[in-house]
Amino acid sequence: MIEQLRDLNAVRSDRVAAVFRKVDRHAFAPGVPLDEVYAATTAVKTKWDEHGAAVSSISAPQIQAFMLEQASVQPGMRVLEVGSGGVNAAMLAELVGESGSVTTMDIDPEITRRARKFLDTAGYSRVRVVLGDAEEGLPDGSPFDVILVTVGCWDIPPAWFEQLIDGGRLVVPLRMRGITRSLSLRRAGDHLVSDSAEVCGFVKIQGEGAHQERMLLLHGDRIALRFDDDTYPSGPHQLDGVLANDRADTWSGATVGGKESFDSLPLWLATALPGFCLLSVDSDYVPSDGGPVMAVEGGRWFPYAHVYHGDSFAYLASRRVRPGVFEMGAHGFGPHGHAAAEALSEQIRTWHDHYRHGPAPEITIWPQDTPDDLIHLPEAGGRPGPPLRP
Repeated sequence: MIEQLRDLNAVRSDRVAAVFRKVDRHAFAPGVPLDEVYAATTAVKTKWDEHGAAVSSISAPQIQAFMLEQASVQPGMRVLEVGSGGVNAAMLAELVGESGSVTTMDIDPEITRRARKFLDTAGYSRVRVVLGDAEEGLPDGSPFDVILVTVGCWDIPPAWFEQLIDGGRLVVPLRMRGITRSLSLRRAGDHLVSDSAEVCGFVKIQGEGAHQERMLLLHGDRIALRFDDDTYPSGPHQLDGVLANDRADTWSGATVGGKESFDSLPLWLATALPGFCLLSVDSDYVPSDGGPVMAVEGGRWFPYAHVYHGDSFAYLASRRVRPGVFEMGAHGFGPHGHAAAEALSEQIRTWHDHYRHGPAPEITIWPQDTPDDLIHLPEAGGRPGPPLRP
């Protein structure tokens, strides 16, 4: 597993490799087959809601590894983990050593009971386990050098910022218009600035910080547009019957290799396209007559979309141009489907020309009440995108 994590560039240091070697993952997942517990890219689900959706899991080793690398935990540090499973807290305890402290916090009493039991059994009684909503942080344990969050968040609670030392680090899976990135954020005075962003997926945070996306159904419950914030159309019924239109295709001229990463493209589209959203297609539904699901088949793999003029939408698509090489473009639907697709393709070209080969995106987070004239944006090789949300 550790060799696989190195090959995936998830484990990048000997210190993190050592804690993966030291902590027995199977002690925190009794009854789960060893090949599943030690699979580098597999999460172990531990609890489900009444609809069958996972609400708690032990993150895949790949995600735990790169988040530990992002956190840069050193001996003697004070660390708060938000979201408990046990094994990650045990690895944090190894990294801080006897001179540091680790507190793991969760809103679910069943999860904290499991974490406490497994940590004690594995020899990590020194880890503090706290039951509570982490929206207010943990005042009696602060300030922290590192806060590491293992649930998907839509926003940063002020308490996390306030309970972090200046120069301290917050590692958090932050959802930005439906796109989740594990951000390593350093507190720089009155704001947070990222120095690392990794693709990831997590169960959503519960409690006061929970945020529900809005769904716009296009074909029963089989095809929908998912809106994460203020981009939801003001006249959603304008999209009724939009899939009955012929599909319009446009192509950008920008190509990617079959194994080439383009994870900065969705972030650029989210900042540049009004009405940015995600396309959701039921993976189990393919009608015998083709139908609208077949028309948006590509949305299963490239779900990034945007609504145009309120009555049309387009989503990211690709086509094979030669073996192992694909051209990025867009498929559009509605009376302005071609214009919607061309607007998306134009932003793909902008990303390709100005951002694709430049430095990674830098994300800054400011308190909501910060006056606009006090917010400074990072210098970039091109024009900066607008804020993802007010």
